[in-house]
Amino acid sequence: MVAGAKRAPAKAKTSKSAIGAAAVKLIDAYVSRKNAKLEPVTDGVRHLMEKAVPDSREAVNAWGVPTFDYFGPMCYMMVGKHHVTLGFTRGTSLTDSAELLEGTGKNLRHVKLKDVSQMRDTNLRQLLLEAAALNEKTPLTD
Repeated sequence: MVAGAKRAPAKAKTSKSAIGAAAVKLIDAYVSRKNAKLEPVTDGVRHLMEKAVPDSREAVNAWGVPTFDYFGPMCYMMVGKHHVTLGFTRGTSLTDSAELLEGTGKNLRHVKLKDVSQMRDTNLRQLLLEAAALNEKTPLTD
């Protein structure tokens, strides 16, 4: 910085976290911005979550990532170029007899969803139910 020059004030960081109706709007905008062609898949994920874990809520975390919360963060949804990633916060603790889960992290595991027909997979629904039961038994905090 040049001597005597004034530094511009730092912009305040704004949290993108939201729940409820605000989260729904942010998630809709996120999907449109990332890849609108995958909107049927994200709508399918949201509908499946609503049916499988009706008391869960849509949220957006501080990093702007859509999440589904039930006794704390349970899953996240990220839109890519060719698929939607449905990630499980406690993925390594889930029974995955159908071997749907991918990933090598310490806790996180995910499923790549490319088509709405994948929402009919009972094994995917079972993962959601198991994740919900785990969070209910041992709640996570944000």
